[in-house]
Amino acid sequence: MSYEFQVVVDSQRPHDQAKWWAQTLGWQVEPSDEDMIRGLVAAGRAREEDTQVYDGVLVWRVGAAIRDPEHPERPRVLFQLVPEDKTVKNRMHLDVRAGEDRQAIADALVERGATVLHHAEQGPFKWITLTDPEGNEFCLT
Repeated sequence: MSYEFQVVVDSQRPHDQAKWWAQTLGWQVEPSDEDMIRGLVAAGRAREEDTQVYDGVLVWRVGAAIRDPEHPERPRVLFQLVPEDKTVKNRMHLDVRAGEDRQAIADALVERGATVLHHAEQGPFKWITLTDPEGNEFCLT
């Protein structure tokens, strides 16, 4: 038996992170169903404080997800709200396949809030390790 999965990233600003990563990957933030949210609040199954308005849209406060619009069967990435700062190196990270344009892409990401940690290579493989605006490591390969 096999299982589907999603990648979950802890975040202090999940909606900002989802927006940043969607732009970075060319993906889309999953749309919010404002009517469903309002209905759940009205029925007493959720509380107003469980929601927030982000970019003019009513959303769940606890998270936001992104998905590849061209390949909806691929795993989504969910950014979920946590109270604590990131304090240690990630034990798992994303490799973004940028190809030979990796330096230009890294420069553009730095302008949007990423930080370059280092450039590396091993045999024929080259990569740039960066962090996103909340300090999560990822590589451009």
